[in-house]
Amino acid sequence: MSMFNILGNSLKLSIKELKVNKLRTALSLTGVAFGIFCIIGVLAFVNSIELNIQAQVNSLGSNTIYIDKWDYSGGPNQPFWKMRARPSMKYGEAGLVKSRSELLDDIAFLMQTRGSISHGDDLIQNASVYGIIEAQDVIQPLKFEVGRYFSASEFTQGTNVCLIGYTNAEDLFGSPERAIGKKIEIKGKQATVVGVIKKEGKNFIGWDYDNCIMLPYKFCRQVFQEDNSNPILIAKGKKGVSTDALSSELKGIMRQVRRLSPTQEDNFSLNSVEAFSNSISSFFSVLNVVGSIIGGISLIVGLFSIANIMFVTVKERTPIIGLKKAIGAKSSSILFEFLLEAALLCILGGAFGLLFVYLATLIVSRIANFPVFISLPMLMATIIICLVVGVLAGIIPASRAAKMDPVTAIRS
Repeated sequence: MSMFNILGNSLKLSIKELKVNKLRTALSLTGVAFGIFCIIGVLAFVNSIELNIQAQVNSLGSNTIYIDKWDYSGGPNQPFWKMRARPSMKYGEAGLVKSRSELLDDIAFLMQTRGSISHGDDLIQNASVYGIIEAQDVIQPLKFEVGRYFSASEFTQGTNVCLIGYTNAEDLFGSPERAIGKKIEIKGKQATVVGVIKKEGKNFIGWDYDNCIMLPYKFCRQVFQEDNSNPILIAKGKKGVSTDALSSELKGIMRQVRRLSPTQEDNFSLNSVEAFSNSISSFFSVLNVVGSIIGGISLIVGLFSIANIMFVTVKERTPIIGLKKAIGAKSSSILFEFLLEAALLCILGGAFGLLFVYLATLIVSRIANFPVFISLPMLMATIIICLVVGVLAGIIPASRAAKMDPVTAIRS
């Protein structure tokens, strides 16, 4: 009997079993479907969230270090009172660091706070306010829906101009195009809109571009108090410079700039985007393991359910097995037939599990406005898992069927 004949007969028998024993089959497939739903569902959701967050982290800048009085890693070794007592970053420190560094591509000084902006009777509260210098666009290149970046003279003179986010432009003017050239009031001072930043979507980490207003630093410090605006330095290394090398150099330079003696500890923190990204990857790896364990337990239940079906199936087909062996069917053919049937049952259960995951991704993507997807590697992993579970579930019943004596089997 050829392999194709075995495959065709096994498929027909499997379908027949599904139709005849609907309840038994449904209960058995539930374990596999639920196991696949847990494993692939967790992987899909976790990986989608991780990719989104990593993209947001990468938007902070590649090979970039944030110099701040706060340590972004937190933890018991970084007490709040100690961080708060540190001096804030200064505008002049950016120039000093750049002049002494050999590894820097550029360094930016940034003020960041929140405030209300208005145009006529329209008011937006709690908008993100950024006071930036010219180097900001080198480190964090901006994409514009309409308009332009600040000119060199606007930075130098502290001209009262601004960039605003896409959402703010819509809320204040109806459309980004109508915002250009209009005046916005912020804390009693007016600023002319020269550019609208391209829409970014929801962001949980990094820049709040859609809901922001950007001002030239020299104009921003006329509106907000610099030390109370969480000022930071953003340093970007030259191409090919490692984060460790850049961090080591910056640490030495900052200690020189702040005139710290060898016995004094740092009164600043170097926060690497790369280290932050690695921490996120480690965290999500743990979530993947936990989800896989939960799904694995469900799959074990499904494995025993499939094994139970196969034992019953072998019992019911004992006379047929004896007849096949009597007319020349090899033991390996019988073994392959039942292993194939077990694998097909598991693949069917996995297909239902994938269907449930797909429906869940559609619901979450629509409700939470967050893209969740099932990747091709996950689909391949589902097929492999189902085949492995099917073989493990069917190996003992299939072996028992293959070892049957033809005469005894026919008489039973």
